[in-house]
Amino acid sequence: MKYGFIAAHHEVFRVTGMCRALQVSRSGFYAWHRRPASARAQADQVLIERMRVLHHQTREAYGARKMWQVLRREGRSAGRHRVARLRRLAGIVALRRRRYVRTVQARHAVPAIPNRLAQQFTVAAKNRVWAGDLTFVPTRAGWLAVAVLLDLYSRRVVGWAMSAGQSPTVVVEAWLMAYRQRRPPAGLLHHSDQGKQYTASLYQTILANRGVILSLSRKGNCYDNAPVESFFSTLKNELVRHRQFQDRTEAKQAIFEYIEGFYNRQRLHQALGYRSPEEFEQQDSDA
Repeated sequence: MKYGFIAAHHEVFRVTGMCRALQVSRSGFYAWHRRPASARAQADQVLIERMRVLHHQTREAYGARKMWQVLRREGRSAGRHRVARLRRLAGIVALRRRRYVRTVQARHAVPAIPNRLAQQFTVAAKNRVWAGDLTFVPTRAGWLAVAVLLDLYSRRVVGWAMSAGQSPTVVVEAWLMAYRQRRPPAGLLHHSDQGKQYTASLYQTILANRGVILSLSRKGNCYDNAPVESFFSTLKNELVRHRQFQDRTEAKQAIFEYIEGFYNRQRLHQALGYRSPEEFEQQDSDA
């Protein structure tokens, strides 16, 4: 294991220093290094190289368990503990998650709309419950507002929109995108927090005209809208935290690629049986 670690990191650290830190001899390492690799060692190396590729393709977001699931789907024979061991050996580490805390709360009077969702986040079919929220992404040119609507059945982002500042129409644009793509039947439950964009009469009138039932989180309770809060945390940890956007256009392009190219179609969700939202919905339609 020690020699394997040195071999995997010799391009980053000096061999002499690693040997000293791990308390092994340089001569012993080089003797080991010159030996023909065993079949097992060769298989391990192939697995490590594949995991490096997957690590990049999945935006460095997957830990050992999700990486193992991807390898299984590819038909590769490797146990979960072996995958974890080889990741450690190769220095493959998922991006550390950072907890984001909401710092601004609504300070306005809101309609008497109850919390009909009541934290029932498991939904039996698509287009029955959508949850929306709004967040802000920093750029060098100012803040970018990002509004999304998630279908809680598959956690798919069914509608999204972005704009400069706190435009009241950004949530309307996200709704219109979702409605045009999904055409939900009357009776859809729409849940959000008490943000002024969602409690505005314009937005609520648009939804009411489509037979949508409204539900609002309790004031200051982020757990009432946990799936969307979780999505924004994932977006910021896997994309925003590691980027410095020069302007809103650059941020919009990156967020579009993340949502439509990765999150909806590729990113595995443990709650969905290690399937992407698109795959989860497709398997349901094929059943």
